[in-house]
Amino acid sequence: MNRFEQLVQDIKDVLGPSSGITSDDVDVEDLTHIMERYVSDKKEWSMYAMEDGNLGYTRNLVDEGNGKANLLVLVWTPGKGSAIHDHGNAHCIMKILRGDLTETRYEFPNGDTEQPMQIKSEQVHKENAVAYMADELGLHRVSNQGSDFAVSLHLYTPPNVAKNGCYIFNPKTGERTHVTCGLYSSHGNKV
Repeated sequence: MNRFEQLVQDIKDVLGPSSGITSDDVDVEDLTHIMERYVSDKKEWSMYAMEDGNLGYTRNLVDEGNGKANLLVLVWTPGKGSAIHDHGNAHCIMKILRGDLTETRYEFPNGDTEQPMQIKSEQVHKENAVAYMADELGLHRVSNQGSDFAVSLHLYTPPNVAKNGCYIFNPKTGERTHVTCGLYSSHGNKV
C-alpha cells in the first residue's frame, strides 16, 4: 500500500460507520491532520488526476468511504476555476497535491437585492496546504492562476453535492442557480 492509499484508508478509519464530519464521534481536526501529514507524490495519485483543458476543472472520484462521504481528486485547468458556489450543507477539507490554488471567499447574497458578491477573503494555498470550507463560512471560488494544471484532494461529507447538486452564484448580481455536479472519472476510469 502506498502513502496515498494509506491516506484514503486512514480517512475511512476516522469516518468509520458515522454520518461524517458533523457526527459526535468524528473530529474535523483529526481529518485535517491526516491530510496535512500526507506529502504529495504524483506517482501515488496520478491515476485519478484526469485533466481536460476544455473544462475549468475535473471531478475524479477516488473513494466513497462509508457512503456518507466522498473523496475526489480535482484537476484545475491553468487560468480557470470554479464558479462561486456553496457546498450543499456539507463540509469540505481540501489538500493541494500539485501547484497553487487561489481560494476567494464571499458573503452570502443579501436577500433579493441584486448586487455584486462581496469578497470576505482571498488566499493562495500552496502545494501540500490543507484548507477547510463549509457553508457557515460563506461561499467560495477556487481558481488556478498558474500556467500548469493544479491538483487537489477534496473530502466532502456528507456527499450532498454529489447527490443533490449545489448553488452557483452570479458575481455581478448574487443570483443563484442550482446545478448538478457530475464526475469526470470514477476510481481511475473515465465515466
